[in-house]
Amino acid sequence: MALQIIRNNIIYVEADAIVNTANPKVGVGRGVDYSIYEAAGWDRLLEARAKIGEMSPGEAAWTPACDLHAKYIIHTVGPAWRGGGSGERETVARCYSNSLKLAAELGCESIAFPLIATGTYGFPKDEALRIAMAEISRFLLANEMEVLLVVYDKESFEVSGKLFSDIKSFIGDSEATYDALYRSYSPIEATGPNMSGSSAQRSEGRNLEKSSGRRGFLGRFLKREKAEKQEAEEYTLMEDAPSYAPSYAPSYAPAFPAEEKSLDERLKHLDKTFQQYLFMLIDRRGLTDPEVYKKANIDRKHFSKIRSNVDYTPSKKTALALAIALELSLDETRDLLSRAGLALSPSMISDRIIEYCIETSNYDIYEINCILFKYDQPTLGA
Repeated sequence: MALQIIRNNIIYVEADAIVNTANPKVGVGRGVDYSIYEAAGWDRLLEARAKIGEMSPGEAAWTPACDLHAKYIIHTVGPAWRGGGSGERETVARCYSNSLKLAAELGCESIAFPLIATGTYGFPKDEALRIAMAEISRFLLANEMEVLLVVYDKESFEVSGKLFSDIKSFIGDSEATYDALYRSYSPIEATGPNMSGSSAQRSEGRNLEKSSGRRGFLGRFLKREKAEKQEAEEYTLMEDAPSYAPSYAPSYAPAFPAEEKSLDERLKHLDKTFQQYLFMLIDRRGLTDPEVYKKANIDRKHFSKIRSNVDYTPSKKTALALAIALELSLDETRDLLSRAGLALSPSMISDRIIEYCIETSNYDIYEINCILFKYDQPTLGA
């Protein structure tokens, strides 16, 4: 199965196992520990916890879930943050890995984690998140389980400050670029002899291209516009150009009328479906099915459904997850999406984030999902 990040109180989450950041001694602590005891039933849970006894940091043990919506409570002891020089990071990693291993031994199909040790123990949230993602993704490479990372509130969830700033800048730059482009670009000019626009507009376009510094829509538009203008000029200078040749002939306009095809004829020559194109790409890259669906954060059953149905139509988040798993370029991603009748939109925050990640060669779907979650956008895959 796969990893999902959700915003909720962990006591309301339904899963086979709920992870509790436990007090090392038999007794009720603060934060998540207190909430779980209150929801599960103080007396019964304390009685079960007493049978485990004192626990060491990083250790994991289980009790019945009592009144929670689960089968088991997995208790694990996180470290108190002392600056990072006392093995705190390694201890948090063991909390996740030991809890996941125990859940697998218990036959659990799903498990819900809080961000361990980030409450009263003071572990830095961004580091705790990176550790959680690393341990969970490592586990899911070899195991099938639905893993829920439960975040109580938005303030409890952070991504790298630099990454967050870079994405905010990318989205802001893109919006400014599109606004300026639409102000300087007139559809009337685009269809007439002066498509290149006035010298002021050309200058503005060049400045925008320099200031954006990105391989985005604007760069491709200006490059295409320049190429079409040059082609049109060469066309009109040809000595043998026919007398009826227009002064401006865009590259997409055929020099001579194309033979019209009937609708039936067109329908006989359809291109590959989304499913056919997807598995062609997988074969070309020499990947196995498990490698793809795990990297896409998609469970095995869902992927089997895709493989067995040539006319499968994905949701956008599934199509994008598969594009990330295959490490497609931006143009390849657009091609894959188009085969399902989908597209990347310049007006959607989620799509701009994904464009940023692809352009910066960030194909870690768990990190991408963290970013999307931070911006209150739907995550990819599961």
